Amino acid sequence: MAGHTLPVIIFGARLKPDGTPTRTLRLRVAAARAFGARQGRVVYVPTGGPSQPSGRREAAVMADMLHAAGVPPDDVMVEDTAPDTLASVIRCSTLLRRRGYAGPVAVASSAYHLPRCLLLMRMMGWRVVRVPPPLVPAARGVGRRWFWRLREGAALPWDALLLACHRLRAWRDGD
Repeated sequence: MAGHTLPVIIFGARLKPDGTPTRTLRLRVAAARAFGARQGRVVYVPTGGPSQPSGRREAAVMADMLHAAGVPPDDVMVEDTAPDTLASVIRCSTLLRRRGYAGPVAVASSAYHLPRCLLLMRMMGWRVVRVPPPLVPAARGVGRRWFWRLREGAALPWDALLLACHRLRAWRDGD
């Protein structure tokens, strides 16, 4: 599968309390599908672990959405253990390398979240392709949009530092 297939990593988003996808998650999957339809051969890699309080896994919900949209099961590679963005980057990198992918990889998320995902994937050594984010903002209100921008502004340097430490430990341990 690794040959000329482009992996499209779809970063998860919290589910509704009943375990159904939020608007944000639906928009991310739709953007990834639109991108994939223009690319040729892709494999979708939805990532995201359990979402509270439902306990359903974000990646599994996205995989169900992809299958419902006609994506064959062989074109979906689920990473359903990561509890956050940083863990998704590390675990997707491990999964793809074990399956023989060398790059590039496409990265799909919301506009506010995409810079962090792209940076972290680059720090893991990937050549990345930016999937155009959904045209509709994830948050509807201006206040909520500012909240997410501020949150990402703090999370990006923090996750970059944590990933640098992770990479340094792996290098030191010979992994």
